[in-house]
Amino acid sequence: MRVLISTLSRSASRLLVSLSMVAALATAIPAHGQSGSDTLEAVLRSEVALVFDLEDNHVLYEKNSHDLRPIASISKLMTALVIAESGLPMDEILTISEADVDRMRHSRSRLAVGTRLTRGEMLHLSLMSSENRAAHALGRHYPGGMPAFVRAMNDKARALGMRHSRFVEPTGLSSENVATSHDLVKLLRAANRHPMIRHYATDDTEVFDVGHGRKLTYNNTNRLVKRADWDIHISKTGFINEAGRCLVMLTRIDDRDMAIVLLNANGSYSRIGDAVRIRKLVENASRTLAMAAAGS
Repeated sequence: MRVLISTLSRSASRLLVSLSMVAALATAIPAHGQSGSDTLEAVLRSEVALVFDLEDNHVLYEKNSHDLRPIASISKLMTALVIAESGLPMDEILTISEADVDRMRHSRSRLAVGTRLTRGEMLHLSLMSSENRAAHALGRHYPGGMPAFVRAMNDKARALGMRHSRFVEPTGLSSENVATSHDLVKLLRAANRHPMIRHYATDDTEVFDVGHGRKLTYNNTNRLVKRADWDIHISKTGFINEAGRCLVMLTRIDDRDMAIVLLNANGSYSRIGDAVRIRKLVENASRTLAMAAAGS
């Protein structure tokens, strides 16, 4: 009985901290240089935002988080999840073909038609550098081809409880790939269970042998993974005109695992700036609550 009471007490204490942090974030004072009357909502440049405490399953902050939005290359996390759970050999050689060339938005790629890489390398490039041809090739080489792969993406979304999500292709180039922020938290949780996805999504830089004596260096599209002061487990960026600048992360802040979803940020660096602002405000709120508890 004493053990049960102790466990309940700890759970209640964690919940109280989360609820207190919600209140603190709702009225948070922004970083130096901003007006003291601004709230977190006022300083964020992302139209959609969700900060979710994964340890207590509690929303710390949300802004338009139930809106169904295009998610651009965030889609590649679902692509990665389907591949990771497919049982297909990661060392099998796949070839980039004309079918993988983006005819929709004419996005650039350094993977020439005819490039041969392993399935693992294609997945690595898709997650780290958001390589569209690599992601498309993963879907095309799936048993049953692209139609079967898209079905697998949507089947996995339903299995994860992503009730509002819909996928039509593996790259995110289509604005018909849509989800809510809460659905994306479920996707982040699922992706985090796979060490391979965690490694590829947060790798800083990698050199790939693309054949004919050529080696190409690729970098992560999220520059925060390079910073030693960030503990990021999963990361994915995205951009198409309809979705704006997007960023999702599963990261550890103040000894708590948190999911951050930022969609339709205004400006090239705004999503990164929003993530930094959110982390500072969470840390400040935690320190304020700790000081208040110590003084009580």
